[in-house]
Amino acid sequence: MNGVVEAANKNIKKIVGKMIETYKDWHEKLPFTLYAYRTSIRTFTGATSFSLVYGLKAVLPVEVEIPSLRVLSELKLNKVEWIQSRYEQLNLIEEKRLKAIHHGQMYQK
Repeated sequence: MNGVVEAANKNIKKIVGKMIETYKDWHEKLPFTLYAYRTSIRTFTGATSFSLVYGLKAVLPVEVEIPSLRVLSELKLNKVEWIQSRYEQLNLIEEKRLKAIHHGQMYQK
């Protein structure tokens, strides 16, 4: 993968290093670290890895506690409307992935 995995591991290690208080509690902070890593925008693709996999932006825990406009609008949808909305989002995922590939190619040039 041309060092992509090594670069990802290096970044995750840096994030964990900033979050831990003692070297013994790193495993407790790992889920939060991975969430932060997966929801941050990569320069190479111009998108988050979460959005490329699932086709939508991640809902942050604070958005559930203090509902954002996005969360409130989805709560007001009935089941059929929500399914239709999700289906449309999933249809756009391939377009997002192709855009990320193109962005990566341009970044390499």
